[in-house]
Amino acid sequence: MKQTKRSLASYFRIDEDRNEGHTGHVDGSHRWKLPGIICPACKAIWSSGSKAYPSVDLTPVASLADFEQARPEPVDEYERLCELVRPLLPQGGMLEPGARFGPIMGKAQGRFGQLVSPVPWVLLIQRDALEKLQTEGLRGLKGCRTDLRFRQRASPELLELEILPVGRVHLDCLPPHHEPPCPRCGRHGIPRPRELLLDASTLPSHLDLFRLEDYSSVIVCTQLFVDTYERLGLDGVVFHPLPTQMP
Repeated sequence: MKQTKRSLASYFRIDEDRNEGHTGHVDGSHRWKLPGIICPACKAIWSSGSKAYPSVDLTPVASLADFEQARPEPVDEYERLCELVRPLLPQGGMLEPGARFGPIMGKAQGRFGQLVSPVPWVLLIQRDALEKLQTEGLRGLKGCRTDLRFRQRASPELLELEILPVGRVHLDCLPPHHEPPCPRCGRHGIPRPRELLLDASTLPSHLDLFRLEDYSSVIVCTQLFVDTYERLGLDGVVFHPLPTQMP
């Protein structure tokens, strides 16, 4: 029997800290979005929306109205719209049905931590906390402006971290006889495993913060990120260890 070796956690999943007593609430969405997709091959109508690029400004795109309303579209129309925005993506960016662009727009209120995760796939940060982490040399931290209206006068400056999709889960944490992704639209249709195991061969060596490519609602950070966060006394999120394994 082939033996596999799992490494001790040097990567962590980031989640909201529900025990901190913060009362902050964000109600908003990104300014632009790709439509969902109607796939003629697998017959699925789907959209994810967990890949977001808040630095991308779509105002140069001629058919801007096509990116303002959430809706499903046939594959050909979806692919046409992808080609309009692809040149504007940051290096390493990937598209998917429902991908979001531009600043988060909406309302916010309450008391916020230094880091804020209003939903699992979005990570906001107060400007002073971002500057502290960047000064410590953490890699891959890009803060983008938000367009949030606060009800209180003493409101924080919240930026959204633009988090690139890199890395995949290991096959050992997926069902043994799962179907391959749809060859037309790429949908794999496998719910996120309860116990995540990362494929060590796919993880970046140049980033301390990233999201998984195949389960992009999962935001991952390195041990260095965790150690620096704790040493600086930041708050707002918690870290769950993620084991890794080579193929």
